[in-house]
This record gives sequence, structure tokens and C-alpha cells, in this order.
Amino acid sequence: MPKIDLSTLSRSTGSSYPASHDAAMVGRSSLRIGDAAGLTQFGVNLVRLEPGALSSLRHWHEQQDEFLMVTDGALTLIEDNGETLLQRGDCAAFPAGVANGHHLINRSAAPASFLVIGTRTSQEVAWYSDLDMKVTVQDRVMTYTRRDGSAMDREDAP
Repeated sequence: MPKIDLSTLSRSTGSSYPASHDAAMVGRSSLRIGDAAGLTQFGVNLVRLEPGALSSLRHWHEQQDEFLMVTDGALTLIEDNGETLLQRGDCAAFPAGVANGHHLINRSAAPASFLVIGTRTSQEVAWYSDLDMKVTVQDRVMTYTRRDGSAMDREDAP
């Protein structure tokens, strides 16, 4: 297996969220390691969160598993059952189809990072626990709608 030189990868910022929700991702960046390595069956990203930053909006997936491991610093996992402090080496997993909205927030004064690995499927639906929003993915194209499938307001549209 060839070594992946992380220093050669471009750091991604922002999100695919509709404009009114994209601002919540300020302070989040990631290295798309799986894409750089040509992986197609699962995604691998090394995500960095600056103090106060969120990993994502709280969500859960119908078909895709997620696994994460904190690689540096401390992060707070927020899910339906409450909050859990995760420190370097701590792991969490989110099986597909379990309606447990989750995300991480960096409540510390220093940057923190985590490795996230997730299934890739050609079709997917993910639900946002704190918003009237869902995303439907078809061949990596994301479409955001309200939970009932209706169009979002103009200011919420991607």
C-alpha cells in the first residue's frame, strides 16, 4: 500500500449545505484522504475543528455507517442521548438506519481533529435532527429539501 503524504493534500473548507446553514461550518476543514487514495467504497476524511466549530449539522444516515476517532485534542459529541466528551484515541460509531442525530463541537480553546470513515452508497437519505431539512444523494449529487420533500425557501436553497 503506498504511503499517503497528507502534506500534499488540499484542505477543504465550507460545506454543501444551503447558504443559510453553511455559515455554521466556519472553522471546519478537512483532508479528503479516501478521495486522494482513489477509494470508492468508503470515505475517509481527517477533519480539523477550530475552537467553537461544528463538524456538521446534527444528522443521521439511512444507509451509511459512520465511524470516527479523535486524533488530537478534545471534542464534545452531541447526540439524541446527550453529550459525551471525546479525547484523543476515543471512538464513536453511528450505524446506518439508527435515528440518532449527532455531530461534534470543539468547546476547547485549541484546535482538535478527528478521522471519520463512512460508507459510500450511490443513493442515500440523511435527516437533520434540529432542522426541517433532509438531504437526498444520488451519485454524489446532493439535493436539500424540507423533511416532507417540499422545496426549501429561496434563502435556504443551495
